[in-house]
Amino acid sequence: MNIIADENIPFAQQAFSTLGEVTLLPGRNLSAADVADAELLLVRSVSRVTPSLLRGSKIRFVATATIGFDHIDLDYLQQHNIGFARAPGSNAISAAEYILSSLLVLAERQRFQLRDKTVAIIGCGNVGSRVLKRLQALGVTCLVNDPPRQQQEPNGDFVSLKDALTADIITLHTPLSKEGDFPTHHLLNAERLAHIPSGTILINAARGAVVDNNALLKRMQQQNDLHLIWDCWEGEPQINTELLDYVQIGTPHIAGYSLDGKVRGTEMIYQAACQFLGVAPSWSAEDALPAPIVNGFTLTPSGDWQADLSATVLSAYDVRRDDANMRLIKAQSHDQQRLFFDQLRKQYPERREFAQYQLQLPEAQGELADLLKALDFRV
Repeated sequence: MNIIADENIPFAQQAFSTLGEVTLLPGRNLSAADVADAELLLVRSVSRVTPSLLRGSKIRFVATATIGFDHIDLDYLQQHNIGFARAPGSNAISAAEYILSSLLVLAERQRFQLRDKTVAIIGCGNVGSRVLKRLQALGVTCLVNDPPRQQQEPNGDFVSLKDALTADIITLHTPLSKEGDFPTHHLLNAERLAHIPSGTILINAARGAVVDNNALLKRMQQQNDLHLIWDCWEGEPQINTELLDYVQIGTPHIAGYSLDGKVRGTEMIYQAACQFLGVAPSWSAEDALPAPIVNGFTLTPSGDWQADLSATVLSAYDVRRDDANMRLIKAQSHDQQRLFFDQLRKQYPERREFAQYQLQLPEAQGELADLLKALDFRV
């Protein structure tokens, strides 16, 4: 059986070679000729799986090693009895840790206490719920806006989008959709952006087009009064680098790019493919992941819980490194910028989730230990 896989799906060769012959290709440039003789197609969000790609092929199963699936024509798959799988929640922990790292960096720069802020989480699914859990464990006041969940949980503690946009910090974690009861394409359009108060921290780690990037750029050019943490961009990989000039922390859509999350995604679609084919899995993520990191760094408690928390989190994952690499895109020619953006993702350095760090703390640091445990560190 021939299998085509995005070359950036970690361990795709090792896992899926148990099922057939695997060919690794750049996902952004997949063509109908590439998949014509394949039966399984494994992609990430950069591949548009459309009728023009699949028509006339032998494909009978498509999987995306991502949470989102707006790049897949599900109607076409269903009409042609093509199996489908994705990896919901696979990189949710990593994305939540990205939010924490970013907020702690801004808290240090702007000298504020997280517990003094109100955070609005727009979209409380796999990622948003993990952000909520971690922030609440730190004592941060949170608001949740999620119309689909509110419809299913009418007695839940939800707020309107209008109220959510009054929070000190707004973080977006919705899927991208243009249709249905709750479309999210340009959810934050020019009108809604105009109502966000000056000084607000606005985070997009969802999908680029959830925010009208041109409208946001116009506001920033006129007022420059929001603090932006930006991981997802409209038009990727050809992003608007003018917006980057107004961003406090800018990254190339890597919030969910921990090694653990990516391998978890590979395992999820591998198991789904095995189930589709009716065979027993013979590969697991445990076969691939390195051992946990014991005493990877030393924490000397200062007595300031947020400073100690920040030191620990940034020792495990410092988002400033990704921001610095992202800003090198400005030195590229316009034609090279899209290639540079993809290269940052393709050559992303190994990053482990907090749960892979074993820390040693003095017994007296009980409160700090509890906070770190709430963020999944091994203490």
